[in-house]
Amino acid sequence: MIADLNLTRTRLDHLDWLESEAIYILREVAAECANPALLFSGGKDSCVLLRLAEKAFRPASFPFPLMHIDTGHNFPEVIAFRDERVAELGERLIVRSVEDSIARGTVKLRSETDSRNAAQSVTLLEAIAEFGFDACIGGARRDEEKARAKERVFSFRDEFGQWDPKAQRPELWNLYNARVHKGENVRVFPISNWTELDVWQYIAREKLALPSLYYAHRREVIPRNGLLVPVTPITPPRAGETVETRTVRFRTVGDISCTCPVASDADTAEAIVAETVVTEITERGATRMDDQTSEASMERRKKEGYF
Repeated sequence: MIADLNLTRTRLDHLDWLESEAIYILREVAAECANPALLFSGGKDSCVLLRLAEKAFRPASFPFPLMHIDTGHNFPEVIAFRDERVAELGERLIVRSVEDSIARGTVKLRSETDSRNAAQSVTLLEAIAEFGFDACIGGARRDEEKARAKERVFSFRDEFGQWDPKAQRPELWNLYNARVHKGENVRVFPISNWTELDVWQYIAREKLALPSLYYAHRREVIPRNGLLVPVTPITPPRAGETVETRTVRFRTVGDISCTCPVASDADTAEAIVAETVVTEITERGATRMDDQTSEASMERRKKEGYF
């Protein structure tokens, strides 16, 4: 019994430490940056960011707007959840769409069903220029992908929105440098040091609401290249493929064209915590069609402005 209590206390201390660090970072952004924004998609990591922002700034309003770069291929359940959550908070939400970038001609795709995941970079940079944001706060974590592990907490972008992993600023003793010239900006990642397990433990502890897609449900899928591709108008079956109905959940809820669920019966946050403890496949490796490429490919996209 004592051992169980000590284990629980250790876990809570760990989450408390991560929470405290993230709140400190959010307050540093508010103090150092003239015009920041917090990126909110309705996904689990950005929901954690919203709770952290509440703890950092309530009862006052957030000192920055929320912003979502909508690919136009998002799951409708996630968009509905995004709008409900923002309404509950009473905060300002800015939405900028890849569709608008396509209409302007700044984004060109080969077909309507092409993945728009990488195209978000263009729309994001256009939104940063439109509003003059000098910092964008996001929910990226270092454990997600090797290129993201090269990011600083305050990750500097030049006037072209480009990221150079070899020219980042040192971050010693939790001292963050947010100084930028006109046109430059920083991407700030308050939960950089969190893992997928930490996120789910925090969701369970804080009883955070999430889009229903994160929990086990029955869905038509297509087994393809080791993934379970969801059957949608954007991702229809190919010739010769078999559609199956399985119990699945999504570990991440990005663009429909590149996001896959995993087989799972976990229908509560606690069950997902237990499942995450023993999984041997990374979150993005198990669920993202566009991440079946090299680390160099992701790093190139990030250098071009990808979040």
